[in-house]
Amino acid sequence: MKRTILALLLGTASLHAGIAASLDDIVVPGTVAKRVASGFSFAEGATANAEGEVFFTDQPNDQILRWNERDGLRVFLSPSGRANGMCFAPDGNLLVCADNQTEVWSISPDKKITVLTGTYEGKRFNGPNDIWVQPDGSCYFTDPFYGRSWWNYKDPPQPSRQVYYLPKGGKPRRVTDNLVQPNGIVGTPDGKRLYVSDINAKKTYVYDVSPDGSLTNRKLFCEMGSDGMARDDKGNLYLTGKGVFVFSEAGEKLGVIEIPESWCGNVCIGGKDHKTLFVTAMKGLYAVPLR
Repeated sequence: MKRTILALLLGTASLHAGIAASLDDIVVPGTVAKRVASGFSFAEGATANAEGEVFFTDQPNDQILRWNERDGLRVFLSPSGRANGMCFAPDGNLLVCADNQTEVWSISPDKKITVLTGTYEGKRFNGPNDIWVQPDGSCYFTDPFYGRSWWNYKDPPQPSRQVYYLPKGGKPRRVTDNLVQPNGIVGTPDGKRLYVSDINAKKTYVYDVSPDGSLTNRKLFCEMGSDGMARDDKGNLYLTGKGVFVFSEAGEKLGVIEIPESWCGNVCIGGKDHKTLFVTAMKGLYAVPLR
């Protein structure tokens, strides 16, 4: 295979792959990526609305931020309930893992907040971390446990760290029972498959989604965990950690997008034409044009 080294000038990140030609279908060789915003304490929770505008969080500063090429960076909501992972619902509302009180919120475009859930079987969640919305408006969220300085307890409220299903207008149901520390989550546009990263187990699984929301037929997707995830329209998955790791729909590792930060928290695909990969990485927001 032809080897290609893609230099991402900074702004600037660098992109390469172990077998870089396998990334040629994803990113045009010679691509220049830019750091489009910076100065955050810990950037996370990237998601894009229908127009491609990117929303993301800076949890230590208790903010939800928004960015587009025309207007640049703006604050969408502060305080934000210590928002972490987020995803836009089909109705245009922003679903948010609000870590302050271990809740899941729905935020309307005019910033009206509705608490969708905050407890399971009479106890708080451990701390909803990342979320994916189905075409019908129902959602799945991961509930790992990372101790927070703003909590007045040190032990997880729930007996295990799992994935929950929240029907639209309904009550949450625990839909996994054998994960270690679920974190990143993303589904297919038709709502028939769900990918879940078990970050401490260093594995990512794919499930079939049943009509009642339950998860079946778990399969190992790859031997890697992830903080956040995104999926493109060809079925490629983007996993995060010390860089962005790109996998084909079959689970083949295609390469690594290196970002000049110690950790990449999350990714989404947005921009005016929905052809840009946005990466929230510690202090900065980075943009990588895709094919």
